[in-house]
Amino acid sequence: MRSGTRRPGVLALPATIAAARALTASLAAALRDRPGSRPLVVGGDCSLLLGVVPALLTVLGPAGLWFADGHPDYLDGATSDTGETADMELAVLTGEGAPPLVSLAGTVPMVDPSAVVLLGHRTTGLDPASAAEVGRLPATLHRIAAPELLADPAATGRTARDLIDDGAGTAGCWLHIDLDVLDPSALPAVTYPQSGGPAWEQLAEALAPLAASPRLLGLSVADFRPDLDPSGDYAERVVELLRGIVSVTPATR
Repeated sequence: MRSGTRRPGVLALPATIAAARALTASLAAALRDRPGSRPLVVGGDCSLLLGVVPALLTVLGPAGLWFADGHPDYLDGATSDTGETADMELAVLTGEGAPPLVSLAGTVPMVDPSAVVLLGHRTTGLDPASAAEVGRLPATLHRIAAPELLADPAATGRTARDLIDDGAGTAGCWLHIDLDVLDPSALPAVTYPQSGGPAWEQLAEALAPLAASPRLLGLSVADFRPDLDPSGDYAERVVELLRGIVSVTPATR
């Protein structure tokens, strides 16, 4: 559980909006300058998606989202213990949250819940607040929880790929990886580690069908703590994981 004592609201809201708009402008320019490319966006936390998705909408149109995360990130200013937008960006993207954030792209929701696959979130052994967060998820938002991923990573990836197919009315799908989707035994260098997740190999196997999909528009990765990785060994594993995605040649439609 992410915990703390604070007054309700969204922390650093003006700065968050400014950062999102700056990223939107930069990514939109890159998408226009290099059509057909699949960008990689690296950021501190998952709130980077508040800049990514508006850029996709601006240049490509509505997009789906493959969202690999140990948490649903479906809180708001009233329910989050921290007030961090990293607690709430999936809710914001699908139309729930502070109006200045929800309206960043001028289109609400920025992503239809039915065009989202939440992959690898924990559903067992949760405290009441975390269980309530899972319960806030829209019924139409697709979910493949960590136990399913662990049981058959490859099948999980194929299912996630096929849940948002060519008939979904989207230009393609963006892949986002919050590294806390991994089990802490594999990667302890994250902000909010949570047990019950996959090992490196299992995550790579689950993501392989998404990496090979011709519908992949690009990817983002967040929540690596280099201060908890003095040797750099975990950083090398992150690079290896990303290399395995970006080096894949998309399959033919």
